[in-house]
Amino acid sequence: MKKNVIAIITGILLFSPFSLSSQTKTNKKLQKGVPTFSKFIYQGNDKVYNENPLKSNEFYTPILQGCYPDPSITRKGDDYYLVNSSFAFFPGVPIFHSKDLVNWTQIGNVLERPTQLKVQDIEMSAGVYAPDIAYNPHNDTFYMITTHIGGGLGNIVVKTKDPRQGWGDPIRLEFNGIDPALFFDDDGKAYLVHNDAPDHGKELYSGHRVIKQWEYDVENDRVIPGTDKIIVDGGVDITKRPIWIEGPHIYKKDGRYFLMCAEGGTGDWHSEVIFVSENPRGPFKPAPNNPILTQRYFAKDRKDKVDWAGHADLVQAPDGKYYGVFLAIRPNNKQRVNSGRETFILPVDWSGEFPVFENGLIPLSPKLKMPEGVQNQTGMNGFFPNGNFTFNDDFSSKSLDHRWIAVRGPREGFVNITKDGLQIKPFQTNIKERKPISALFHRQQHKTFSTTVNMNYVPATETDLAGIVCYQKESFNYVFGITQKGNDSYILLVRTDKNKSTLIASEKVDVSKPIQLQVEADEDNYRFDYSVDNQGFRNVGGTVSGDILSTDVAGGFTGALIGLYSTSSNDFQP
Repeated sequence: MKKNVIAIITGILLFSPFSLSSQTKTNKKLQKGVPTFSKFIYQGNDKVYNENPLKSNEFYTPILQGCYPDPSITRKGDDYYLVNSSFAFFPGVPIFHSKDLVNWTQIGNVLERPTQLKVQDIEMSAGVYAPDIAYNPHNDTFYMITTHIGGGLGNIVVKTKDPRQGWGDPIRLEFNGIDPALFFDDDGKAYLVHNDAPDHGKELYSGHRVIKQWEYDVENDRVIPGTDKIIVDGGVDITKRPIWIEGPHIYKKDGRYFLMCAEGGTGDWHSEVIFVSENPRGPFKPAPNNPILTQRYFAKDRKDKVDWAGHADLVQAPDGKYYGVFLAIRPNNKQRVNSGRETFILPVDWSGEFPVFENGLIPLSPKLKMPEGVQNQTGMNGFFPNGNFTFNDDFSSKSLDHRWIAVRGPREGFVNITKDGLQIKPFQTNIKERKPISALFHRQQHKTFSTTVNMNYVPATETDLAGIVCYQKESFNYVFGITQKGNDSYILLVRTDKNKSTLIASEKVDVSKPIQLQVEADEDNYRFDYSVDNQGFRNVGGTVSGDILSTDVAGGFTGALIGLYSTSSNDFQP
């Protein structure tokens, strides 16, 4: 993870079938202070996809747009499974399935129950990150191992025989450090590797870290005491003072053991490096051609820029070909990182001694050639979309789409699906607090997008508010919502920057009719609009900067979220 990780460790164009008039009638029956949302539409319109249309034998990367960082991948037969970090999101660790590495379906989340996830009062970029998923053929079991910062859990492992059927409760592992990963050898033995600080008193410079390995007891799910050893000190060449060696994975090929790690921090010096050994316990020797993946050497103003590439994991297809998934970012025209760290994929050439990401050492392209025999079905038949796409949700299903997430607590605590739409019951918690909030979030997945939602809402008091939020964390966000002052209702736009909130604009609004709320972004420029007639939109606050929604401004590891929000603790008045 990024430099501040140690400090963290320590301290939804189709309209629904009912008419506007029926909505108006419904509005009269609404419970005051409780909003009902319907007709959610998220639509991406990035220039890179308009200028690079796909041919029949191509697909886009990233394969998962928006905040899906730190990917890890495994395979059983012809089934691939991929997981991502989730930090303070609830549920945690989204898990995807594919048969071909192009078309992916989210089948759920690994950590779905309060017994598995303790994020109720943590910093946004604490919680669960850098998960590793691995399949052990010796006992036909899948393992997800991760570091859970905060909540008193630490390093944990959960298991299942079938990722579609849920995962067990966490088993706490007794070791320090972050980014654990498991390796199961051909002889049935298992090993665990992770990032750690150097031995006490041996830190040579800021960012000096080590990769440590343990033997792992599969029968009892524990590291074997006394078997820990440092297998990489500092990185590829400690004399060059490499920083933040982390995200380790071990692979076996042709009888030899390969250790792949991220190096350089998860920002603009991020890279992936590789080591080799004749023995699973080392010593591990770095490849002479490191790094094997990076974007750090290229012009900062390059076209269709992709940056920060690293934190990778490899998987071998049934035909023997290797592929690598990794995180990277696509900054906007102000070089800001609002869509966060995303999941990319590249083929890997392992015809020589060491693996190399194909075209991973030149500026990354938005398109890749389809693997032989694969048909691109992204955005169809239930497969996750990429490129420019539209996501519609009228909240008519019995359960929420997996893309909807909460922060610091279960969605079920405040969401109610009704025949008229989605009710969000307000918490007595403001979005600026480090607590569970009554807000349902969709990731920002494009630099240029629009989001529109219908809302039926009548605030009951001046502390009631509901609407849309653009959210990086509790201390960096925009709130665009309706509240009450005296006998009147107002729509207001509030910007919170480093915990300081400022009223950008407000105006009186008629809540006797349903209202449409809209946020539009064109790269770094954001606009917040509303409509009371389902035709024309009225802007509130002009064009505002998306700076506070950027990872590199707000800090941490998450991307911007678009939320449907309700509170009974509004603290801002027009």
